[in-house]
Amino acid sequence: MDFEKENSAGYLVNHMARLFAKELQHHIAPLGIVVGQFPVLLELWLKDGVTQKDLLAKIDVEQATLANTLNRMERDGLIKRTKNPADARAQLIWLTEKARALRESSYEAAQAVNTKALQVLSVSERTQFTDSMRRVIEGLRSG
Repeated sequence: MDFEKENSAGYLVNHMARLFAKELQHHIAPLGIVVGQFPVLLELWLKDGVTQKDLLAKIDVEQATLANTLNRMERDGLIKRTKNPADARAQLIWLTEKARALRESSYEAAQAVNTKALQVLSVSERTQFTDSMRRVIEGLRSG
């Protein structure tokens, strides 16, 4: 069996993700955040006061990767951690005012990247594309 990267969904998705990340980094660097922090911020802007375990379930990264990201975010003044009253072994992760203030600008940056990347597709193709990606993600999560 021959493997052709040009016909590999995994290769193409990974390549596209790197290009998205590079473009997003260009847009969010002036805000003082990096691409690796973005998924965490997206989740915390929806709901903060969550545990590291809660975040892991949402963003599908390795425990060590998330721990390092959270340490950097705490160092950079984006999050604070408090003891979890329900579980002494766990901490709750909260956004700081600094991070809350970045929400709208970050959303605008992400939307600009999405608009630029997807401009080559029609409106119906964009819908089909994002629907297909969600289905593949769910399939990989459940499989």
